[in-house]
Amino acid sequence: MEVFRAMKVLRPSRPIHPSGVRLTGYLAVGGGTSSGIPWLDTAGSTAVEARLSRSVGLPGPLPDIIGLAVRIPSGEAHADLLLSSTGSSPLGRFVLVPRLNIARSPLTTMMPYRGAHGPVLLAARTTGQRSTTPGRLPASLPAFRRTLTGRAWSMELSYASPLGRWIPFGTLMLTIDPDQGQEDLRFDPVRNPLPTASTYEWAAELRRGSYAVARSPRHNESDDRTR
Repeated sequence: MEVFRAMKVLRPSRPIHPSGVRLTGYLAVGGGTSSGIPWLDTAGSTAVEARLSRSVGLPGPLPDIIGLAVRIPSGEAHADLLLSSTGSSPLGRFVLVPRLNIARSPLTTMMPYRGAHGPVLLAARTTGQRSTTPGRLPASLPAFRRTLTGRAWSMELSYASPLGRWIPFGTLMLTIDPDQGQEDLRFDPVRNPLPTASTYEWAAELRRGSYAVARSPRHNESDDRTR
């Protein structure tokens, strides 16, 4: 937390994930699975917005922890799904891993959702043909934007118990948003949980402290969201 507060001093607006690339696309769920979270198990598709960012904000040529935040419409509100570059093994999925090539990195929630059958983790992994999805997606944001422009980033979505095998449940397709806009999207998975899913209180509590720091007033302004 003290490290986070120090970063807040250096970057008052965004202590982490300071800059990003806006994306747009759709998320499709195949249905027929039994994750214990109805939204994951029911077929459907929806348009989404997303933001790819570098967590620490190191210079582009260096590896960094990659964050992918996805905004999903949910009734009159929305849900925020946050994924970070980790490993995919039973232990590796809980370890943040700096990356140079996003296309070779699994992106996971790390924090579990509460399902009817127990805790549920989510993951996204790059897939698809080279003709549509680049085989290499640089972690440098300018290079990522150049590489993906005119192409689509296709990902397989999966769920798993904390130590279980990954089970595919859907796909996520993203492209560069041609209108990057002046307003940089901000996300908060605690305030905006996935439809039909809830979070464990201990997981929400771990995030609340850092989110409160990020939302603290700056120059008489206040932020009400995080990433």
